[in-house]
Amino acid sequence: MNHRLTTLPNGFRIVTEAMPGLASAAIGVWVDAGARHERVDQNGVAHFLEHMAFKGTARRSALQIAEEIEDVGGHINAYTSREMTAYYARVLAADVPLALDMIADILLNASYDPREIEVERGVILQEIGQAMDTPDDVIFDWLQEASYPAQPIGRSILGPSERVRAFARDDLHGFVAEHYGPGQMILSAAGAVNHDHIVELATRFFGDMRPRPTPVAEPARFHCGERRELRDLEQAHFAMAFEGPGYRDEAFYTAQVFATALGGGMSSRLFQKLREEMGLCYTIFAQVGAYADTGNMTLYAGTGGDQLASLSGLVIDEIKRAADDMSAAEVNRARAQMKAGLLMGLESPSARAERLARLLSIWGRVPEVSEAVARIEAVDTAAVRDFAAQMVMQGRAALALYGPIGQAPDLAMLSRRLAA
Repeated sequence: MNHRLTTLPNGFRIVTEAMPGLASAAIGVWVDAGARHERVDQNGVAHFLEHMAFKGTARRSALQIAEEIEDVGGHINAYTSREMTAYYARVLAADVPLALDMIADILLNASYDPREIEVERGVILQEIGQAMDTPDDVIFDWLQEASYPAQPIGRSILGPSERVRAFARDDLHGFVAEHYGPGQMILSAAGAVNHDHIVELATRFFGDMRPRPTPVAEPARFHCGERRELRDLEQAHFAMAFEGPGYRDEAFYTAQVFATALGGGMSSRLFQKLREEMGLCYTIFAQVGAYADTGNMTLYAGTGGDQLASLSGLVIDEIKRAADDMSAAEVNRARAQMKAGLLMGLESPSARAERLARLLSIWGRVPEVSEAVARIEAVDTAAVRDFAAQMVMQGRAALALYGPIGQAPDLAMLSRRLAA
């Protein structure tokens, strides 16, 4: 893998990776501004901005944005996370200048027409309503809030309906003015790309941006919180998070291997024990989430209300058992899954462009894929058992429950079972 990196005098970074043999390219701008950079009165504004990007600029109407990219067979999209907002496109090689021109236009010249704000406000409120009607989506927002209460990183990315209803043009302009400086932006491209040409285009579009101070996000503080919502649903939804390492922590890869072995696939302990052997659920998994300064290992299961007590207790038992008898075969299998997932994903230029941007944001450099593979391979059975034992000993967990949960144990009960 051979990437190139250039930083403009104003701090705007350009990173590219050519992929010989491809006819298309993925290109986008990743902004170090997400939900965790919002004040409480701004909650949801980063996501609102993402929506408004496609609603017209000084040069293009919303229809023209859609038509121009689709006239060349490409597509353009965006997403908001807790730490970043991304605006990206996928086009044929000859249309990279058009895609970058359009991305620059929506970032730098968005009109925020009051009429379009009202239209998109309705769309976002529908999105919030849809999320609330999807228990296995909303429970993760509740778990995040229970893990990081009264903190920006714990708030919903979509924001509360009452805030979304109140946002005005000045709120959008204010967030952009504070967080969309050239030093917070990374232009990333992969596929059929020429680095020097993209640097030339980026200099034309972004080179005149004035540097701005980089706001510092509020440090995250994990909290052992709990949220329970009793509802008349078919399924009870169980989600539990343990405090884990951030991206920069040496234990990050160990946490990933442990989560994969515990609940990352059909061969994992949780799937085999609770679904295949005992039939207590249809869906169950474990995964690791990480941020710049914190992380968590999340466990999720959907089950019947009368089975929730048994299931949650057995989840705790499996975590404890892993600290004692996680086998070398399980660790080897988890490492193989992670390596394959990493390498297969990089066959896509979109995934590769995103990887470049994310790693550059986190590390200030882009480690080679071989470095990530070596760190995965370095995780041995003893390290995984040790990680599980530390997690059990510390017992720092948060809990979210939703549905027919009248018989469900609370966090204190599960914590006592973990410590027993």
